[in-house]
Amino acid sequence: MFYLKSSLLLLLVVSLTACRNDRIDLQAEEGEAYAGGGTTVQNESRNAFSFAAANLTGRASLEFTTGNSFFNQSWVAAVASTTGRDGLGPLFNETSCASCHFKDGRGRTPNFGEIQGHGMLLRLSLFGQAADGSSLIEPTYGGQFNPVGIQGVAGEGDIAITYQDVEGKYDDGTSYWLRHPTYTLQNLNYGSIDPNVIISPRVANQMVGLGLLEAIEVAAIEQWIDEQDLSGNGISGKANYVYDIAQGKKTLGRFGWKAGQPTVRQQVAAAFVGDIGITSSLFPNENHTSNQPDALAMPSGNNSDGYELDDLVLDRVTLYSSNLAVPIRRDWDDADVLQGKALFFDIGCQDCHRQKYTTGTHPDFSNLSNQTIYPYTDLLVHDMGEGLADQSTEYSAGAGEWRTPPLWGIGLIENVNGHTELLHDGRARNVAEAILWHGGEAATSQEKFKSLDNEERQQIIKFIQSL
Repeated sequence: MFYLKSSLLLLLVVSLTACRNDRIDLQAEEGEAYAGGGTTVQNESRNAFSFAAANLTGRASLEFTTGNSFFNQSWVAAVASTTGRDGLGPLFNETSCASCHFKDGRGRTPNFGEIQGHGMLLRLSLFGQAADGSSLIEPTYGGQFNPVGIQGVAGEGDIAITYQDVEGKYDDGTSYWLRHPTYTLQNLNYGSIDPNVIISPRVANQMVGLGLLEAIEVAAIEQWIDEQDLSGNGISGKANYVYDIAQGKKTLGRFGWKAGQPTVRQQVAAAFVGDIGITSSLFPNENHTSNQPDALAMPSGNNSDGYELDDLVLDRVTLYSSNLAVPIRRDWDDADVLQGKALFFDIGCQDCHRQKYTTGTHPDFSNLSNQTIYPYTDLLVHDMGEGLADQSTEYSAGAGEWRTPPLWGIGLIENVNGHTELLHDGRARNVAEAILWHGGEAATSQEKFKSLDNEERQQIIKFIQSL
């Protein structure tokens, strides 16, 4: 009976797809529910992003637990004798990794009355680039705005966000409203800021599947580079080659909103120093500047190697971050979901949100190797149009260029984190608004989405929420 019902459902989906979409005929694919391949876990609870990869075994599974401890612990200011868990600040955004990635999930913008968001930060830069291609930092407040300081150190100031409502209409006449944010730095404690400063907001993303993305072979990503749009499809994605500190050279960037970090380990170390003020062998310098005397006067929690985060701890948090499992998809074979998938492909979303890869050999975690995965990203940067441009650059990623974010887990953000805010700055309050903000290379897909009737739009949204 179950087989008969499944067969009838599949026939219905194929019929619907053929009738309503002449250019593409998609069916449920064997294995596509397991978005993370053999690492996938079956869970959709509030803890859905916090499980170890299903195929992580032996000593590595014990080290995952240790990494989880360091990820969730609150760091404290430097004390007379180092404890291995001190060295906070002197300036910081949060006291732990989990404060930004609550339950290993996605951060959010400030709610009404809050000074700062849990998992939202502001990058600061100036026009131009440093010698290695990275962003030029603001000389007084540095490369990231830190509103909080340890005892005896004034935080840098406060963040204020205001929104302007922007009205639009679907082709069927239905109205929608988008919110356009403006960011202001207030109550600055270290003097005036450069008047040409570029303020670039960042919201922390869900942590699942990072090691799998690292395991995708470079050639599998580079095959989609088309900077001159020779294919003529309007998509001109490019790779962002960034400085890999461990290798001492530029390599393919994969992580961060502009693909500014090449490895999970470097991404983790950058977050430790930028967000918490914890130095490491990769980033041995504190995150304050020479124009902040309160911070300069504070002792550090340096170990015998001259920094605060032991390599062993960095390795454990890297293992943890690399092996957080992708949850299994929900309703992946539902008729509306499959029709939404067909429409998703048909309007061109898949030209950037690439559906499927088989990972290569991961250099550190063999369980992530040779996995068939469904992340829906090409890991390239694309021009997303003037509406999303914030003038910040990062290596070769320009002002309006952003890395295609993976979509796996997107439908569980509300379960895990209690909100549905999306895009790099959380301005989109749901999936539809995120699509409607797409411009630049994605403008054609956005216009096609607007031209669909309400039922078809909801089918695309239902598909995306199944990921």
